[in-house]
Amino acid sequence: MSKNLDAAQDMRPAGPQPVPPSAWEAAAGEALLDDPQEWPSFGRLCAPGQGSAQQTQAWESHVVIEGMHCAACALTVEDALRSVPGVQQAEVSAASQRARVIWQPGLTRPSEWMQALRRAGYQALPALDAQTRDQRQRENRQALWRWLVAGFCMMQVMMYAWPAYVAEPGDLSFEMERLLRWASWVISLPVVLFACGPFFSNALRDIRQRRISMDLPVALGMAITFAVSTAGTFEPEGVFGHEVYFDSLTMFVFFLLTGRWLELRLRDRTVGALEAVLNRLPPSVLRRAADGGFERVAVRRLQPGDTVRVLPGEAFAADGQVLEGHTLADEALLTGESTPVAHGPGSLVVAGSYNLQSPVLVQVQSVGQDTRFAQIVALMESAATQKPRLAQLADRIARPFLVLVLLAATLAAVWWWPTDPARALMVAVAVLIVTCPCALSLATPVAMLSAAGALARSGVLVRRLQALESLSQVDTVVFDKTGTLTRDGMTLASIGPVHGMSDTHALGMAAAMAAQSLHPVSRALVRAAQERGAPGDWTVSGLQEAPGQGLQAQVQRADSTGPVWRLRLGSTQYTGCATGDAGASADAAGSVWLAKMDQAGQPHPLARFGLAEDLRAQGANAVAALRQAGLAVHLLSGDRREAVARLAERVGIADWQAQCTPADKLAAVKALQAQGRRVAMVGDGLNDGPVLAAAHASFAFGRAVPLAQAQADFVVPGDDLSQVVRTIALAQQAVRVVRQNLWWAAAYNAASVPLAVAGYMPAWLAGLGMALSSLLVILNAARLSVTPSAPLPKASGHVSALTGQAASA
Repeated sequence: MSKNLDAAQDMRPAGPQPVPPSAWEAAAGEALLDDPQEWPSFGRLCAPGQGSAQQTQAWESHVVIEGMHCAACALTVEDALRSVPGVQQAEVSAASQRARVIWQPGLTRPSEWMQALRRAGYQALPALDAQTRDQRQRENRQALWRWLVAGFCMMQVMMYAWPAYVAEPGDLSFEMERLLRWASWVISLPVVLFACGPFFSNALRDIRQRRISMDLPVALGMAITFAVSTAGTFEPEGVFGHEVYFDSLTMFVFFLLTGRWLELRLRDRTVGALEAVLNRLPPSVLRRAADGGFERVAVRRLQPGDTVRVLPGEAFAADGQVLEGHTLADEALLTGESTPVAHGPGSLVVAGSYNLQSPVLVQVQSVGQDTRFAQIVALMESAATQKPRLAQLADRIARPFLVLVLLAATLAAVWWWPTDPARALMVAVAVLIVTCPCALSLATPVAMLSAAGALARSGVLVRRLQALESLSQVDTVVFDKTGTLTRDGMTLASIGPVHGMSDTHALGMAAAMAAQSLHPVSRALVRAAQERGAPGDWTVSGLQEAPGQGLQAQVQRADSTGPVWRLRLGSTQYTGCATGDAGASADAAGSVWLAKMDQAGQPHPLARFGLAEDLRAQGANAVAALRQAGLAVHLLSGDRREAVARLAERVGIADWQAQCTPADKLAAVKALQAQGRRVAMVGDGLNDGPVLAAAHASFAFGRAVPLAQAQADFVVPGDDLSQVVRTIALAQQAVRVVRQNLWWAAAYNAASVPLAVAGYMPAWLAGLGMALSSLLVILNAARLSVTPSAPLPKASGHVSALTGQAASA
C-alpha cells in the first residue's frame, strides 16, 4: 500500500460517529436548519430557476414526523404545514411517517414550518439525520417498556379479580372484596399513568387543537373505564359500585400496546429497505488537508476536487475516481450489480456504495444533488410520501368515521343508561375501542410500502406508488429495442477465416487496429479479443480512420519479425470484399471485413467478423414468461426492419414495428389503449420520454438513465429484464393484499359494532379485536417483503400466473 494510504491508518474511527442528537432538538436545533448550507442535508432544489439567487428557487425537504399514528394525524400535519405562508405543497404518509415539504426560501424558513408542526403537537426531524434512527430506537424501547409494565400489572390485577369470578355467594366478605378492589386500583395506576401515557397526551393535544384522531376514542375509553372502576372502589354503595373493571382496563391496554409494538416493529421492517438506501452515506469522511494529513469533516463540506480516504466498511460519500489502492465495492442497491465490483486506480466509484476490502484514496468529482445516489434518494423519498388512490380515500373518510364512532358510543350509552348506568358506560367504551379505524387506515399504505421496499431490495426503484395499482392491471407489455432489450454496444457473433488464418490470429490483428478507435464496432472487437484471449503482440502504425467506413493501417508483430501487413478493417465497400465470401452469419446485425491490400491496392480478404446486438441477460426468458402468463408483448424500435426482425425472432416477439420515431411509438401505444388494453412500456428513459409518460405504467432501464428526469414509474439501474416480470407479479399481489385488508377491516367492523352496542363485547375483548385487526393487516402486508424470484408458473390467466409466485412469498 502506498505511503499516502498508510499515513492515516491510525485515524480509523472506533465506530459510527453520528451527528449529536442535540443538533436538531426543539427550537435551537430548528434554527440551525435555517442556514442555507444545511438545506442540502435534508432536501434539494425542487425546480432550479434561471436566476443565480438561491432565495428565488423552491426547495423540497423531507422530514420524519414524530407522534403520528394514523391517517387523521397525517391530515393534521398536512394542514399545519400548508397553513405556513411560503409552503407550496405538503404530502404526509402515515405508514412511513415521512413528510415531503415544498417551500419558498424567500417567504419562509425550515424553523418556521417546523415550529408550526410543534404547535400542532408534532416534531419534525431531517429524514437523513442520524438522530432519526436513534429516535426510532428510543421509541421502540419505550413501547417495549410500556408493554412490559402493562403485561405485569395485568397479571397481578387478574389474580385479584379471579376470586370475584369463581366465588359463590357469601364466600367473599364485604371487607375482602373492598381490599381486592383497592389492590386492583393501586396496581392499575402504573398502567394508567405510564403505559397509557401516549394515548392520553395525544388525546389532550387533539382537544387543545379542536380536532380528532384515532387516539381520542381510545383514550376516552381508558379514562371512562378507570373512572367508573375508581368510583366503584371508593364508593361501593354508589351507582357504579356494583362492579369494577380494572381487569378489563389492564387487559385491553395490554392487547392494544401489543398491537402497537408489533405494528412499530413491522413498520420498521416495511420501510427498512427504503432507509437502507436513504441512510447509506456516512455522516463524516477523512479529507486530505493542505499539509498532507487527514482530517474528519462532515460530508456536506466536501467539494469537487477534494481527496478523501475511504476505509473498509465505510460507504463512499461522493462520486469520484480512485487515485490509489485496490478494493471491492458493494453497489447492489445502487446499480443492481449483485456481486462486488473491483475498483483500482482510474476506476469510478459511486456515492452510497460500500468499500468492502481495503483503504483507497478517492478524488471527489460530484457531491450533493449531482451524485447518482442523490437522484436515487429523490425517487425513493418521493415514493415514501406518496398516497395511492385507495389510501387517499381512506384518509378522506378517517375523520368523518371517527366522528361517527363518538356519536355511536354516545347513542349506545344513552340507550343503556336507564337500565344500568355502569353498564351503559362500559358499552360506550367497547364501541369506542372496537370501531377505531386503525386497520382501515393501514390497509393500503402498508401494503404498498412493503411492495416498494421489496422492490428496492431487488434493485427496482418505485417513483410513484400509484403505479403499482396501474401495473397490476396491465395486459400488454411494449418493449423498446436499443438500450432496453439490447445493450448500447454490439457483440462478436462469428468469425469467418480465409486462407487458413486462425480465428484468434485474425481477431488479434483486427483488435490491434480497433483499439485506437471509439466506434461501437471497434469496441466490440477489442472486447471480444480480450474475452477470447487473442494474441495482442501486434504494433500498429500509420492508422487512418474513414468515419463510418473503417480503418487502414500497417500492422507488424511487436518484435519486428515477419512482414508488414497493410490492412483495412471495415465495411464491404471500404475493404472491397465480396459479400458472399467467408460465409455470412444469419444472426449478425452487421459485419466488418479484415482485408490485406497488395501493392496494386487490390484487397485480399482475410476474415469476416459477424456482429450481433448485445441482448440483455434474461431478455428472451422474460418475454417468454410474460407470454406464458397471458400478456401480449410488442416491440417498437427506430432501427432498420432487418435488425428489428432478427431481434424479435431471437426473443420471441411476434408483434413488432421498425423505423419508429418517438411520435410513432406514442401513436402505437395510444392505439393499443384505444382498443381497451392496459399498457406497460419498457424503455431506456432517454428518447422514450413521451411514450413512457403516456403508458399506464412504465419502466426505465439502464445505468445511463438520468433518474431525476426519467418519466418512468419504475427505474431499474441494472440489466436484468426479468425484473419486469417480478415487478408485475409483486404489483398484482400487492393489490390483492390491499383488497384483502380492506375487506377484513370492513367485515371486522360490521361484525363487532352490533355486538358492542348490544353489550355482548366487554372492553378487554374490544381491545383484543382492535389490536388483532391492525396486526392482521400489517402481517398480511409483510408477506410482500419477500420478492418473487423463481420463473413464473404457467397458468391460463395472466393474473393467476403472475401472482401465484408472489403469493407463495
